[in-house]
Amino acid sequence: MSDAGSPQPGAVRREVDAKGLLCPLPVIRLQDAVVGLAAGALVDLLATDPGVLQDVPAWCAVHGHRVVATRSADGCIRIRVEVCDT
Repeated sequence: MSDAGSPQPGAVRREVDAKGLLCPLPVIRLQDAVVGLAAGALVDLLATDPGVLQDVPAWCAVHGHRVVATRSADGCIRIRVEVCDT
């Protein structure tokens, strides 16, 4: 992943394991994870469903958050989302 998604000192960072789940469950898990997080928090979504590559950016656009990094390795997709003010 790029350094653009590196957390700032003191930033909240969560990891959501949605491996093995199919649409829409990875996005639902991501949505549940951001509830109550302040702007600047980072959430890493781990998924195996390739649909997240389209679903997560679309969800972010609707809800005002930002995808800061995407990486695929060994069948696992990791998408880092920055929580933004909405």
